[in-house]
Amino acid sequence: MRTQDQRDGAALLILRLGLVWFMFLWAIHKVITPKQYQGLAKNFDGVALSFEQIYLIAALQIALCVLAALGLLRPVSYGTLALMHFFTVTRRWEGFFDPFALNDRGFPIHRNQVIDLAVLGAFIALLLLMHRDRWSLGALLARRHGARWWL
Repeated sequence: MRTQDQRDGAALLILRLGLVWFMFLWAIHKVITPKQYQGLAKNFDGVALSFEQIYLIAALQIALCVLAALGLLRPVSYGTLALMHFFTVTRRWEGFFDPFALNDRGFPIHRNQVIDLAVLGAFIALLLLMHRDRWSLGALLARRHGARWWL
């Protein structure tokens, strides 16, 4: 394997694991504080969710995070995590138009929205460079058994 392939593989491994960790923390937070997510679903989407529904959503997100961390079902796992994050970004547009807003104590109130855009950009980069993702279980299986969409 060429040096550039090694660098690309290492960079995408770091990018992939960083994005998975970001999404995993949000998913596990649903398990730890489901009442908070009930309130968010009610306030942002007008939907009443039970704890069981929140736990199911969290379990699906955690499963996707495991698949993505391993680099399995890459188009599905990377793409679904990116879509979930995009959905979050669409819920928070107001902060993009006033990124320097401060609350009455001088704390920046739209900082997370700016972070959300950076994460969305990272997901797009991961999807665009998925074919260069050499350091994943999916890539290893593809090298051994031929490229398949689920690897």
